[in-house]
Amino acid sequence: MKDVKDLKSWSVKDLQKELKKRNLYAHGLKASLIQRLEVDLRNSASLDRTAAVVGNGKMDTTENNGLVERESHEELKQIRHQEREEREKIVLWRKPITTLYYFLLELILLLREEYNNILKHRKTCSSIALILLLSTIVYQIEGVHHTYINVFKGDILWCCYWVGLGILSSVGLGTGLHTFLLYLGPHIAKVTLAAWECGSLDFPKPPYPDEIHCPDVSDFTKVNMLTIMSKVRLEAVMWGAGTAIGELPPYFMARAARLSGNDDTDNADVEELEELLSSESTDIFTRLKKAVPKIVEKVGFFGILAFASIPNPLFDLAGITCGHCLVPFWTFFGATLIGKAIVKMHIQQSFVILCFSKSYVEAVLSLLGSVPYIGSIIKAPFQKAVQAQKDKLHQTGSSQATQSTNILGFIFEKLVTIMILYFILSIVNSMAQAYAKRLDETKRYVHSVHTKLDKGE
Repeated sequence: MKDVKDLKSWSVKDLQKELKKRNLYAHGLKASLIQRLEVDLRNSASLDRTAAVVGNGKMDTTENNGLVERESHEELKQIRHQEREEREKIVLWRKPITTLYYFLLELILLLREEYNNILKHRKTCSSIALILLLSTIVYQIEGVHHTYINVFKGDILWCCYWVGLGILSSVGLGTGLHTFLLYLGPHIAKVTLAAWECGSLDFPKPPYPDEIHCPDVSDFTKVNMLTIMSKVRLEAVMWGAGTAIGELPPYFMARAARLSGNDDTDNADVEELEELLSSESTDIFTRLKKAVPKIVEKVGFFGILAFASIPNPLFDLAGITCGHCLVPFWTFFGATLIGKAIVKMHIQQSFVILCFSKSYVEAVLSLLGSVPYIGSIIKAPFQKAVQAQKDKLHQTGSSQATQSTNILGFIFEKLVTIMILYFILSIVNSMAQAYAKRLDETKRYVHSVHTKLDKGE
């Protein structure tokens, strides 16, 4: 083996070969390969040194302390695991008073931290405030510049809206808000129904995209899956880009933990990955989860792309694995962005457009009506909802269609409200658990200080 002290003199092939021996990610630029190997060498140096000393039958006080530390590290992992299980019980429906109390304390601490950050970056915050003030003044003044302001409001803010919804869907804040089911999916469905009913995609703008009204001229030859996809492509791609951005926190946390070289990092995601890799369970779901890190490590960019391109609940593991294996940022984010914003979104678009196309909707209504005994009862609310949507498309400013309450619309509104409320409750729970984690860390630190004082260190 070549001298590990001079990794810069190694060729790329030698670096990749050594990384593969160590079961590490072996793709990327030479600088990334060297960094990955240096981190692994640094993390394993203390273990190799201790093993060599034990093998020779020699052990001084320093090495003995090292072994004690490694034994206590396992105990610390067990303690943290027990603490994490206890923290998971701090939820509103089990311990409402404790959860709300911890949530308020965590909120106060976060606000105090943000206030200190603002004071620390006074110049930057003052500049931002000045820019916002000037922008408000410019917006209030009439002039030709309002043409560009309207473009900004109509397009850029619209894109930011969908990117934000995408981030909320995958960032892991609380439980994550399922914004595809709540916002993007219904938007695509509405455009699809409107396209087939109006025989056109040239909806009057405004009020589109806030409201959809049929244009005066129809041309059904221009309505098909591809044209509908192109109509909603911007919203879908922006939402997909937002979900890709939301996958970055697990990647950065796992990467920071690996670069720190500190095995004692209290990170639930990294610990879950380590437990998964060492697990001996043979059930299908565990084997699928184990396959994710292996595929990502061996295939690299295209492995990440494959997992990002299909809807699956295991992609968080791919992000954690990429961070843990020090996969370059642009390799991870590039593959995730392409997979989620382009490949996966076109798959999801196609599915929604197909489900809400004219022939498919009519076929589903007919199928519901053919159910023995209760077919007409089931079909009625769906048929009423579809007809109400069609009537709404043909209304104009001078002739408002009569709006009637529909049971399906009512149920969907309540479902959206429930999901948003649950999302808020999950944020309260997670913040309360974060404060409980602060308390656990403080208790451990105080205990370690007392132990050292008792030993006279």
